[in-house]
Amino acid sequence: MSDFSFVSTAEAIYELFISLLSEPWILKTLGFAILVGSVMALIEKSGGIEGFVLFAQNQKSLVSSPRGALLLAYFIGVVIFIESSITSLIAGAVGKPLCDKHSVPHAKLALVCDSTSAPISSLIVLNGWGALLLGLISTQIANGMISEDAISILIEAVMYNFYAMSALFVTFLAVWFNVDIGYMKNATLNKAEKYVSERKASSMSFMILPIIVMIFFVFFFLYLTGNGNLLKGSGSSSIFYTMLATLTFMFAYFIGFKNMTFKTYVNTSFKGAKKLFPIAVVLLFAFGIGKVTTDLKTGLYLASLASENLNVIFLAAVVFLLSSIISFSTGTSWGTFSIMIPVAVPMAVSMDANIALSIGAVISGGVFGDHCSPISDTTIISSMAADCEVVEHVKTQLPYALISGVIAFFAFIVFSML
Repeated sequence: MSDFSFVSTAEAIYELFISLLSEPWILKTLGFAILVGSVMALIEKSGGIEGFVLFAQNQKSLVSSPRGALLLAYFIGVVIFIESSITSLIAGAVGKPLCDKHSVPHAKLALVCDSTSAPISSLIVLNGWGALLLGLISTQIANGMISEDAISILIEAVMYNFYAMSALFVTFLAVWFNVDIGYMKNATLNKAEKYVSERKASSMSFMILPIIVMIFFVFFFLYLTGNGNLLKGSGSSSIFYTMLATLTFMFAYFIGFKNMTFKTYVNTSFKGAKKLFPIAVVLLFAFGIGKVTTDLKTGLYLASLASENLNVIFLAAVVFLLSSIISFSTGTSWGTFSIMIPVAVPMAVSMDANIALSIGAVISGGVFGDHCSPISDTTIISSMAADCEVVEHVKTQLPYALISGVIAFFAFIVFSML
């Protein structure tokens, strides 16, 4: 784009980031990504997670079998959708002692933790995943590729997130019917260990109420910014204001009920924000990549090649496979979204295909590849949370993930025909 001039390229990059940082919606999206870290850190520090863990462990009537132990971890993974790592850690913390008690291999618990972390976070996008996807979709709107509203496109795309849905369904069936496939038949049994937390347990309300408040404010601000129409609300503004409102509520609730001091609240908020700051930087670079690939017309070029050799019916399925390969190779679904959405959307536009379906294919492929990858953070964290070797977790989980992937692949072909 700069005729291979180093100086001109440096100037173009500088101007690119200046223009990105002058966009209010980008600043709000970056702010949201950072503030999510503060909310997560405060919930952890409050002891609400530990309170929830102890509550679940003491409900003996709730868990009286190996199936019950895994189902509890499964439903915790579905309910806690703030962030994939938190989902895995909470499900693992609650499930491990119960699985030990009922002689359930930790590899099976790791499967449940991993299969409800990224999939549920990519389906219920009131989290950092939503921030990234909204930002990437908004970039395509700003570049003139899409004329619809970012929120409505994201909601529709999530409805096409077939891998996440099939992974949740396949895992539930595996738990309910005790289906062991491949290496899972020889999974290692672990000796019973008592759950010990480094933090003091508090009332589980310190975890549950902030989540409820956060969900409420997302819809409230979407309604407010959309002048009464949720689908026309500003996604970037809504999620940013939701985080500010949630942090304000947590400040009043945590300090008012003497869960923590003002100093502890401020320090914890800062540490949490600092922890997710690198994610915000990655997000900013993702916006930059999206703008550059659009200017280069990468998607249109690939679409011109695909239109000559590819039937539109197979577009979403091919996007799903490409996203899966990139995600598996890099171990990151977020990076895959950043690379593939700026490519998939122009391809869908030029081939007159369903844009939301193509975005759904990118999301599904990103989660699928990330799910199978041994270098994925969610794979490693799920193994750690369940106290299972990473290699064993990858080997025992792979057959279930592949079954879910095949279901998703054919679902994309079927829905492309409709």
